[in-house]
Amino acid sequence: MIKNLIAGFCLFFAGVAFAQQNSASPYSYYGIGDIKFKGTNENRAMGGVGILPDSIHVNLQNPAGYSALKLTTFTIGGTTSSTGFKTNEGSDRSGRTTVDYIAVAIPVKRFGFAFGIMPYSAVGYRINNTTQPDPADGYVRYNEFEGTGGLNRVFGGASFNVTENFSIGGEFQYFFGDIETRSLTTLPGGALQYSTRETNASEYDGYSYTLGAMYHKRINNKWELYVSGAYTPETKLNSTINRSLATVSISSNGTESVIDSQDYVLGSEDIYLPSKVTGGFGFGQARRWFAGADITLQDANSLSARFQGIDNVAFEKSQKMSLGGYWIPKFNSFTSYLSRITYRAGVKYEKTGLVLNNENINDMALTFGVGLPLSSVVGSYGSSNLNIGAEIGRRGTTASGLIQENYVNIFISLSLNDRWFIKRKYE
Repeated sequence: MIKNLIAGFCLFFAGVAFAQQNSASPYSYYGIGDIKFKGTNENRAMGGVGILPDSIHVNLQNPAGYSALKLTTFTIGGTTSSTGFKTNEGSDRSGRTTVDYIAVAIPVKRFGFAFGIMPYSAVGYRINNTTQPDPADGYVRYNEFEGTGGLNRVFGGASFNVTENFSIGGEFQYFFGDIETRSLTTLPGGALQYSTRETNASEYDGYSYTLGAMYHKRINNKWELYVSGAYTPETKLNSTINRSLATVSISSNGTESVIDSQDYVLGSEDIYLPSKVTGGFGFGQARRWFAGADITLQDANSLSARFQGIDNVAFEKSQKMSLGGYWIPKFNSFTSYLSRITYRAGVKYEKTGLVLNNENINDMALTFGVGLPLSSVVGSYGSSNLNIGAEIGRRGTTASGLIQENYVNIFISLSLNDRWFIKRKYE
């Protein structure tokens, strides 16, 4: 039954993942958009800490953790978000509901294998601005910018338990997707009869890999020490851009009528995603509590804004720090369901590397959540669970004419476990 559910979920949600609008942030205007969180909602509820070699949850942040699984695991997660945008002049709100990941992991003796799909980046913005008078002609210009799309990531990986305490893993990933952007320029006051419009349709694809290692050691037959590391090299993406330039007439209700247009194929161009290294450590008691920290360091992004005339943007090296953990009062309690719930909490701080008007765009958030056992609802092994969490944070600033985003993300996921490849003794 679970296998049939997995197949159905994959077919349905894979289509949703390709088509969904993942972002409403004006900061997705830059580069290839907002980079999405790579891990599961269980990690996300702990501030993004992903160093545990978990036996019942897939660790999507480090492929060395696949071989720690004891059961075949199917997981799917999604998020509904509400974001408030604040400037010195006003405020606005926007909301999104998205599928974050679909993955399946299969343990085979000392090996573990996993595959899945998730969004890698998201573009979704609509920006209006009025320029200062141009010294060449004295005119101000009213601009509209709009963008949609993003990149998806299909991955498959394997890990191996070198010893009882040490595992290594590798993951292959294929990136693909398209981003469509549109800019419209109008001279207010009827200085020109028609507006000019530029539309760019960009297609991307490329390959990469991630290498990881995990080590854990039991101390005094009670405490557990965890150390984790992962590395992703610089990744080349191929891109093809089709551009359309047009003069348009805009009616009073905003409808655009094309007066004249010209299409161009700008050809192929290689772009590069920066290399990234992650390391972390933690301490705890198995099936009782855990506390850990990790840090991600990434080289500076070489991508820029998609439209000409933007000279207030720069990219620096980025870093992300996460602190978090979990607590289970009594995982094997027969009398209290509340004692079997996993309680998670954490905090994250990210220097995104994006610099606008000489202001660093930083992201910070508090996270928390619960893991609800489904042993009486799904499966017969007592390890399937429903995970619910929240992330309350802030990104950006109102300084230097920028936008501050205050967001609340509510996320939910299913982690379903079962035994596969077991030969039946009785028919």
